[in-house]
Amino acid sequence: MKKVALILMCCIISIKSFCWGFYAHQRINYYAVFLLPPEMMVFYKPNIEFLSNHAVDPDKRRYAVAAEAPRHYIDIDHYGHYPYAELPKRYDSAVAKFSEDTVLANGIVPWWIQTMQMRLTNAFKEKSAAKILKLSAEIGHYVADAHVPLHASSNHDGQLTNQKGIHAFWESRVPELLAEKEFSFMIGKAFYISNISQYVWGRVLESAAEADTVLQNEAKLTRQFSPDQKFAFEERNGKILRQYSSSFTVAYNSSLKGMVERRMRTAIGSVASMWYTAWVNAGQPDLKNLQVISFNEEDVKEFETLDSAWKNNVRKGREHE
Repeated sequence: MKKVALILMCCIISIKSFCWGFYAHQRINYYAVFLLPPEMMVFYKPNIEFLSNHAVDPDKRRYAVAAEAPRHYIDIDHYGHYPYAELPKRYDSAVAKFSEDTVLANGIVPWWIQTMQMRLTNAFKEKSAAKILKLSAEIGHYVADAHVPLHASSNHDGQLTNQKGIHAFWESRVPELLAEKEFSFMIGKAFYISNISQYVWGRVLESAAEADTVLQNEAKLTRQFSPDQKFAFEERNGKILRQYSSSFTVAYNSSLKGMVERRMRTAIGSVASMWYTAWVNAGQPDLKNLQVISFNEEDVKEFETLDSAWKNNVRKGREHE
């Protein structure tokens, strides 16, 4: 058995940019903790470092498990036109209508969040501190992904419109450059979600509605910047990397009228509310005595496996999600 402190020392995370980006996923989970009521804060706040660092475990799992990739997105435009009434909101109904292979190929993030929500609720019922922490960190990741517009589009990295790289640009470069300086994360409190399915699909449809704007604004701005203005070379982790320039990033964020900040704020509120709802549905168990956390050997081995697979940098499943 090992304490959280040992796990955290073994799981120091360097930066790689995909999904919301390690930075954004970690900050979303971090800020979500402060939206919780005192009865939950007493457990979540002492473990905030774990919840933040392990927010990226699902991304690491994409380097180890091929089945992980579809859990992060849904190419909802394959199912018709907004608001996609042709797509049943129940997983079994969607599979019956389109086949499981099709549903999996197009992504399952709204359904996977509901599965994770049930698991977290059960962990609260069991008063299993280790499960609560692991599942809270991971559901935070999937919920945050559902708030990303390009996670609800088949043109997920601009590959269909000659805009390859826009995925990491929107969800990694913009928040990493601007969040600390310009974004505000002063949000209200976590709220109870009476209908998880309806709430999750609402956020997915919001993302889908904004996907075209993400792509069109970048294309329009690209016509106004020469290549040497659009891109710059910057040092990162001791390496010189070609990156979207600061001026292009600032201009793009301005053209989106706060979209990245807005989606990040909404994600924070959603993550906190998912945690809170699971706790309420479990009967609001007392969490005061769950502050000293230990993980079993299986947990420790999983953390080590995910970290090793990620460092080996061979991703399984679809890229850029």
